[in-house]
Amino acid sequence: MSANQACPCGSGSAYDACCGPLVRNESQATGVEQLMRSRYSAFVVGDEDHLFRTWHPRTRPEQVAPEPGLEWTGLEVLDVEEPGDGTGVVEFRAHWRWQGKHGLLHERSTFEQRGGRWLYVDGTSPRLG
Repeated sequence: MSANQACPCGSGSAYDACCGPLVRNESQATGVEQLMRSRYSAFVVGDEDHLFRTWHPRTRPEQVAPEPGLEWTGLEVLDVEEPGDGTGVVEFRAHWRWQGKHGLLHERSTFEQRGGRWLYVDGTSPRLG
């Protein structure tokens, strides 16, 4: 992805002014929404290192490999909770296209700080209706 392209996270900023430095491990996320957006961008650009590095070791799988052919097409951040105790939650919808089908992932992701760094812990699908 080029430096001046729009960031895939949907912020409206250029990739290098938004998620690029986090994905390349040049800087650290300052909050849960920033980390979540960078993880979404890492899925878009296929950066497995960033996904692995930002996944809490307690819940991280041995390998982090995006599904081949899966294209992430948009992100909506619905809610952010960061109470100041080293934990946080981001609820989002991530739209995808795969093998001619469209869908979305609706998740409430939980995050924790460890050694001063934000890490993704896990996610659940919220109950609708």
